[in-house]
Amino acid sequence: MSSEASSLLGPFPGPGIAARRLGGKAHFSVIAGYVSREFLFGFFVCFLFFFAVFFVNQILLMAEDILSRKAQLKDVLLLLVFAMPSVVAMSFPFASLVGALMAAGRLSSDNEMLAIMAAGIPPRRAFVPFLVLGLAFSLVSFVMNDYFLPRGSIEFNKLYRRLAASIPALELKPWSSRRYKDITVVTGDMAGSKIKDLLIFDRSEGDTQRVISAGEASLSVDDERGDVVLKLTDVWQHTIKTGESDRFEWARASNMEYRISMREQEDDSTVLGPRDMPSVDLAKVISDKSAALDLRLEKRDEDVSLSRASLMAAYEAELAGDSPWANSAARLEPALSALRSAEASNPSDRTLQVYVLEYWKKFSIPFGALFFVVLAFPLGLLAKKSGRTMGFGMGILIAVIYWAFLIGGQTFGSRLSWSPFWSSWAPNAIVLVTGLALWAARLRTR
Repeated sequence: MSSEASSLLGPFPGPGIAARRLGGKAHFSVIAGYVSREFLFGFFVCFLFFFAVFFVNQILLMAEDILSRKAQLKDVLLLLVFAMPSVVAMSFPFASLVGALMAAGRLSSDNEMLAIMAAGIPPRRAFVPFLVLGLAFSLVSFVMNDYFLPRGSIEFNKLYRRLAASIPALELKPWSSRRYKDITVVTGDMAGSKIKDLLIFDRSEGDTQRVISAGEASLSVDDERGDVVLKLTDVWQHTIKTGESDRFEWARASNMEYRISMREQEDDSTVLGPRDMPSVDLAKVISDKSAALDLRLEKRDEDVSLSRASLMAAYEAELAGDSPWANSAARLEPALSALRSAEASNPSDRTLQVYVLEYWKKFSIPFGALFFVVLAFPLGLLAKKSGRTMGFGMGILIAVIYWAFLIGGQTFGSRLSWSPFWSSWAPNAIVLVTGLALWAARLRTR
């Protein structure tokens, strides 16, 4: 037992005297303060650890993307500051997990939890400071993720575009839209350095409008001309001139090189991706996308109904007519083909699933801190020696497993159309169920 705990409890004469001495609310507040300080110390140490890990990762990304292009140090530092909210938001939940394990492990290995229980304070009451602090950490992480991150992303993009104007560079994120003067680039998923399902809306040629789609694209920079080069594959292009909506041109190509000049780019606005939006704005976008998809589905149902009615009318006309029945199949074929085409159409919005997934992630990751303490407290109390060391090691292992579940859920949610809610919240649900099971097992053994 530590000297601080000994001073709190005094001589340990027995459960009865300890209970009378420390059983009141005032004494519980002393114990709660002591437990809270232990948790806060572990949290602070672990926060610095995870902050350093995520921060170094951000620096490495900057080194690859910005420093390699000889940007000034002050601009790089500003970019890091604008990216800081995402680092803090991710650090809080994992620091809560490992910090709680370290604190509970030390209380158990030093027999301080045994002394607290002997004083008449059950583990569930000693857990209250962990629960309160876990909720506080979740709220701070959520505010960082939902309020400061979008604003940091806006400033990040503004500065990045200024750098792009002087240093030929272009960043394309998955499932986002970015505008460069008269050109808008919309991206789908990203696999390594390859961009999937890319769309380009080009109004740079006066009265000519072009829509270019590519199954896959890669990006490079022409340093001599100051152009960003998109190398497209599986290309389809649609061209139309203003005032000639009844005439258009289209073309297909297996490969195409598309250039965007960055020398004279203006500070145009950038459409933020779902990850960079506040939850309120993201919910509005999801509502608009859902409403638009519902209209398309209603239109499809109407087309099916009309096609069926047209086929039935054609069939009844055949029954009532005098034409040879042998030729009826050929005469009914157009109406039947129209029905099949209407039934085969399946309106969908591939980005809607991604937006809904990101919406739930805005809540699931920050509030993971609250679920983590439910698991960490009873798990940490199992430590018999080296409580802090064991708690730290166990916490890192759980954090890695949690991260793997989180990435897996995101992958299945975006590519296999799993439920966005469960794809985001399943890791938290597993943590909660495991924590409650440990609590139940502890209560049975008492």
